[in-house]
Amino acid sequence: MSSTRIAAGSAAFKRINRAMVFGGFSTFALLYCVQPLMPLLAHDFALSAAQSSLVLSLATGALAVSLLASSVLSERYGRKPLMAASMFAGGILTLLAAFTHSYGQLLVLRGLLGLLLGGMPALAMAYLSEEIDGPSLGHSMGLYIGGSAFGGMAGRVLSSFISDFWDWRIAIGTMGVAGLYAAWEFNRSLPASTNWKPGQGSWHALVGGTRKHLGDQGLPWLFALSFLLMGTFVSMYNYIGYRLLGPDFGLRQSAVGALSVLYLLGIFSSVWAGKLADRLGRRNVLWMVMLAMLAGLLLTLSNALVAIVAGMGLFTFGFFASHSVASSWVGRRARPPQALASALYLFFYYLGSSVVGWLAGVVWGHAGWGGVVALLGAVLAGAVAVALRLRGLAPLAAATAAVP
Repeated sequence: MSSTRIAAGSAAFKRINRAMVFGGFSTFALLYCVQPLMPLLAHDFALSAAQSSLVLSLATGALAVSLLASSVLSERYGRKPLMAASMFAGGILTLLAAFTHSYGQLLVLRGLLGLLLGGMPALAMAYLSEEIDGPSLGHSMGLYIGGSAFGGMAGRVLSSFISDFWDWRIAIGTMGVAGLYAAWEFNRSLPASTNWKPGQGSWHALVGGTRKHLGDQGLPWLFALSFLLMGTFVSMYNYIGYRLLGPDFGLRQSAVGALSVLYLLGIFSSVWAGKLADRLGRRNVLWMVMLAMLAGLLLTLSNALVAIVAGMGLFTFGFFASHSVASSWVGRRARPPQALASALYLFFYYLGSSVVGWLAGVVWGHAGWGGVVALLGAVLAGAVAVALRLRGLAPLAAATAAVP
């Protein structure tokens, strides 16, 4: 392995992790700060649950597409410049969204946000895979995903509290300012790439690279996992608020948003699972943490608020642990172009958020929370089956970054 790769404990390792925590924070905070505001948007603009979910589904769908384009551009222009530009653009667009006068205008800005924010997530995974020493990669990837968990939590909690006591526009504007600060911190902290080499940044290279990765025996299954896992996770947080704000529980907007504090479990579980996978092997850890997700989902069928909160906590713990293990597995298994492998993983990840997230809204409108749990349970069962199949995946040779 190249001597220029960075190991845990070094000053450069700390700088990279600081930057990636800010990057993960910004991506998830800006993307998901509107999630707890969906019931408010539905009320203000006279929308159904499925219609209000478009404020998130449109952004994640656009992000899925832009990830592939970003991977092509990064092969020509580098990782850090595109990631920093993406974060600054995300902050500006979120700030502008606070001044919209119609739901249509808000959707346009959210779609643009998804398109321009795509320069961050896939390139972050590729950057870490290129710059971090193999035995330290799970730890570093876990910290990045932990920053994502913190961003998702902070975005939801802050927007809920601010909208409850002031207005949803002020909430979104506040997140835009926070996103600009995170972009500044990211840009000044992240070292320039040392192992990146210019590649063929073209659509022809994109098609060829996609065929190469889809021809791998393991990567397509990991891509499928990203679709299934993220689809269930975003659907949980999309529609649990409708249930808890309803007459059966009657919680305030700020109380529902406060449940996103459960993301703190994700910060812990992503780092814990990354280290555990480095030690025991990803194939031996992934399916077990996914079973925790399924158990947590079933707990939310209870009519007791304590059980619902406990179920959401277990579900959140299992999701971030699963995502940490699966994403680092892609980083270890993928051969060049690595950025494209990361982009494909996240393409399906955000596509799952968009498709399953919208479909669950339709199910909610017809069958309530029981129908949503049935849908998500079926999706998660399929994900566990995929994880069990991956246990028998033959590892790559050591020369091509084998999975342990």
